[in-house]
Amino acid sequence: MSRDFLAQMAAASGTRAQAARVACPPEQMLRRARAQSPAPPLRFTPGEFGLIAEVKLRSPAAGSLVESAGDLGARVGTYAAAGAAAVSVLTEPECFDGSLEHLRTTAAQLTPLGVPAMRKDFLVDPYQIAEARAAGAGGVLLIVRMLEDTALEAMIECARELGLFALLEAFDETDIGRLHALTARLGGEGLLAGVNCRDLSTLAVVPERLESLAPLLPRVLPRVAESGVTSAEDARRMGQAGYDLVLVGSALMRAPDPLALAADLLSAGREGRRHACGQGVPLDAAARPNGFK
Repeated sequence: MSRDFLAQMAAASGTRAQAARVACPPEQMLRRARAQSPAPPLRFTPGEFGLIAEVKLRSPAAGSLVESAGDLGARVGTYAAAGAAAVSVLTEPECFDGSLEHLRTTAAQLTPLGVPAMRKDFLVDPYQIAEARAAGAGGVLLIVRMLEDTALEAMIECARELGLFALLEAFDETDIGRLHALTARLGGEGLLAGVNCRDLSTLAVVPERLESLAPLLPRVLPRVAESGVTSAEDARRMGQAGYDLVLVGSALMRAPDPLALAADLLSAGREGRRHACGQGVPLDAAARPNGFK
């Protein structure tokens, strides 16, 4: 995603949020959010290795990933059966063919199974956090690069007030520096630190950035490798690098057998993690629950 692309997505997201505010005023949306039964917590055991499986119908770089959303319920059930810690759902409509209805469907399917849904979008307004909770989400993704500190803190506080975890997505050392400062100010409760290895200039995925940036992430937060993980070998390397979870979308959406691929990712990641522990790689986040159950 280029910087211009992020700016365009932020502007479009703000426009959608404003339209939603007109259709359902903030006070009403908050009432809907607070009326929801608590979402399942992140299904992640500190000290192990987890998978956030993603429902993504389209990628701006790769095009359509599935023919339709018709098998959404079956796919989500497969991810839960595979042991996913959470299921990420793209809700951005213009470039990813997502919708809040996909989030509602996913959350309704997952809640009885004890797995949270996470809203993944270009969120810019705390209102959208309430939208996510009202749709049944248990978590949200926030792109650090897109938000000033004041806005980011407001959205984290809103997520905490509504009982959602927040995956904070970083692209480079500057973003990670902000994560350290943010954690120092607000604490780490309910937060995860993610690295998206997509180059912001060329849009290409650069998997080696995941390994180079891993040691810089706050050790008090569970660490998530995003983008660039397509195989068991990739997951093994992420476990060795010190990541606690991987977020995998396109590879699972395209896999002939997503259950088998998810199982392979988890097995290999855990193997890599055991190797890292044997090599003395610092995995402090694994010992700290940070509000996760």
